[in-house]
Amino acid sequence: MRPGEARSERTFIETARRAQIVAAAIDTIAELGYAQMSFARVAERVGISRGLISYHFVGKDDLIKQVVHDVVEQGVAYMRPRIIAESTGLAVLEAYIASNLAFMREHRKDMIAILEITRSADGRRIFQGDPHVIDAVRALEHLLSGFQTAGQLRPDFDPYVIAIAIRAAIDVVPSRLALDPEFDIDGYSREIITVFDLATRAKDPP
Repeated sequence: MRPGEARSERTFIETARRAQIVAAAIDTIAELGYAQMSFARVAERVGISRGLISYHFVGKDDLIKQVVHDVVEQGVAYMRPRIIAESTGLAVLEAYIASNLAFMREHRKDMIAILEITRSADGRRIFQGDPHVIDAVRALEHLLSGFQTAGQLRPDFDPYVIAIAIRAAIDVVPSRLALDPEFDIDGYSREIITVFDLATRAKDPP
């Protein structure tokens, strides 16, 4: 065995175990709610001892932070290549909205778990501590403002207000997914894209 080989293998196993625990926590929260999620329930779902979860996560807050981090990171990884593949203001805006909502459609259980977390005081505190969440509106505002400056979007709307409105239209979707299993997220996506296309489209020259 080469030096460091055993440690490398152990790190791989630990990483896989942490991912397994996070996935089980998401399933537990989505099914039972945030308040009912406990190390004991997650351990039972994974088929391991509660103590093994404590080896990887020092407490419920630590595990929830990892849940939020992983879901947000997966969302960013899903959206980013779809957004940067476009070059015009309207196409980028469409890709931004469409990829957000497509990710939510494909990760319904994750979205319901995040919704449950944000409904609780301590979970909301943890969720709002993630830099991706804090920067979401400002990053979108910056994007819109840049395309305004380039003349690709209507110059007379407030990019901060539109960014807030877009995020609000997207962030309401997890609650709809939780309430309505038949919610047509693709149809919703098309309508929202149309609304903000009309709201930001630069006027054609006379």
